[in-house]
Amino acid sequence: MARASDTARAVTTTLHGAAQAVPTKLHGAAQAVRRAWEQPGRERDLAAQALKAAFAAWLSWAVVGWWLHAPMAFVAPWVAILLVESTVYQSVAHALQQLAAIAAGTVMATVLVLLMHNRIGAMGLVLPVVVLLSSWWRLGRQGIYTATGALFVLTDTHFGWAASAARIGEAAFGATVGIAVNALIRPPVYLRNARASLQEAARKTAELLEKPAGRLADGQWDEDEAKAWHQQALHIQRLVEECRSAVGWSRESLWGNVRRRTLAPSSPAGDDEDALVVLEYAAVHTTELTRTLVEAATEDRQSRWAGLPLIHGYADFLAQAARVMRLSGQSGEGRDHEESLRQAAREMRSTVDGLHRQMLDSVPGEPEEASAYGALILQAQRLAWYLDASAREDSAHGPA
Repeated sequence: MARASDTARAVTTTLHGAAQAVPTKLHGAAQAVRRAWEQPGRERDLAAQALKAAFAAWLSWAVVGWWLHAPMAFVAPWVAILLVESTVYQSVAHALQQLAAIAAGTVMATVLVLLMHNRIGAMGLVLPVVVLLSSWWRLGRQGIYTATGALFVLTDTHFGWAASAARIGEAAFGATVGIAVNALIRPPVYLRNARASLQEAARKTAELLEKPAGRLADGQWDEDEAKAWHQQALHIQRLVEECRSAVGWSRESLWGNVRRRTLAPSSPAGDDEDALVVLEYAAVHTTELTRTLVEAATEDRQSRWAGLPLIHGYADFLAQAARVMRLSGQSGEGRDHEESLRQAAREMRSTVDGLHRQMLDSVPGEPEEASAYGALILQAQRLAWYLDASAREDSAHGPA
């Protein structure tokens, strides 16, 4: 009895929590609809792809089912709706894989049924083969349609070469419609998503560099704070991985895209890839830098570091590196932006060179202390060198 009562309370609590979550979810859905209506973004892209997929299915059915009265007309809209993919390239690549899979399963099943004149026996022989074939890497995620094509033959009361050829033809027509709709009607492009991801990662990196810049010189930082910086640096590395994926989608979305000529000149994907390289290098060395700060963040060492001229210069370097990252992440163009980036990179490189010259005179004689300072300066030199080189390269490719 007690167990039943506990179960009833648990069910009631679960239902109550689900009911409370409904308004939040409805509000989120309403916000997504509003964003899709008001401005370009992920929500509008998803809505556009959904409408295109529905239109491709409708058009395929209108031709194959309503006009031609094909015996397996549903195959055409089914394939069409599946092939309105995230990019035009994926639509074409997956269409070829899917048609190969459907044709292979259809032909194998048709041959066995005609030879054996026994659909149950043919099913027992062909299904293990087509299921194995569906895992072939060349068919990718479309391999499952090998078994689907075979089942269409094995479960249909009307079978033969004419019916199988019609089925493959319907699938080919649906694939053609899906590709055409995706390629010709607002083909998807992800340059905007990649640019936003890169800017976000650059901003987060700059914010991270600014935090120790403001805390090192006054000696008020501690080991917990240094560990928090290191965790944020590790998070930035995950953001960079997301940026890499976004840039890959951006590049792929331009392949075979009729909008490429109008979009590429104003939003070159190559610039995004260059920015990604800068972010990857900055994320690696920011992680190493914060790890060194964690190792050096003992209570007795902080008080000694705060009084050394070198640590003040190091704080200046971090602030300057943060400014370079902010400027690198901005999408501004023109001579003023390029000159600001060059000037910030020069100041940062000059500060690091000065730190290197001061290191031998400023660092106490303890080997452990010298090792910690040396690691910090080494990471600073590497980060400064790469950011400076990137700034000069960006300026060289800037507007004339």
